[in-house]
Amino acid sequence: MIAIIQARTSSKRFPNKILHKLLGKPIIKHVIDRVKESKHIKKIIIATSKNKSDDKLARYLPKIECECHRGSLNNVALRMYETAKKNKAKYFMRISGDSPLIDPMIIDYAIKAFIKHNDADLITNIFPRNYPSGQSVEIIKTKILIDNLVNFNLNEKEHVTSYFYSNNKKFKIINFKKNINNYKNSPKLSIDYKSDLKKIIKYLND
Repeated sequence: MIAIIQARTSSKRFPNKILHKLLGKPIIKHVIDRVKESKHIKKIIIATSKNKSDDKLARYLPKIECECHRGSLNNVALRMYETAKKNKAKYFMRISGDSPLIDPMIIDYAIKAFIKHNDADLITNIFPRNYPSGQSVEIIKTKILIDNLVNFNLNEKEHVTSYFYSNNKKFKIINFKKNINNYKNSPKLSIDYKSDLKKIIKYLND
């Protein structure tokens, strides 16, 4: 299984957040390091945009020996598809670049669900959401993505899987949940605003 981490520096709420340092290293490095702890991920690729705003990210990734694919800024679904196609992946795992505390055990739960339901179009833990924001994991069938991309509106192109959830009766979607009590009282664990950094640090120190 390959993991594609979608990331860009042009976030309006927190510009350059994925390169902002959290506890001494960039947020995107935290995400990559966590995904590497998975027992089943064979390859990690960062899917970012071709825009000049992401040049700094593209220059940084080779320094940490991480592969990068660059595509459309706003059509994230197409960007993810192109990355999967380039790597000849029939399925891929989608992870957000603003999730520095992504749990490798949740990644492996998703892959175990995929092994059990390998004819699924989508394996997810957010339909319904079973874990806090920042622990979202999806495994997407590459062919399903490209076959339906023509039907996506602008919002769905940016949010990739929202089309499938809105039209869930047309697709085989498997929702997994395991050890969710571990996160029962957990706060939001993704970073959308600079103020979220303090919440993450507090969570780690508690």
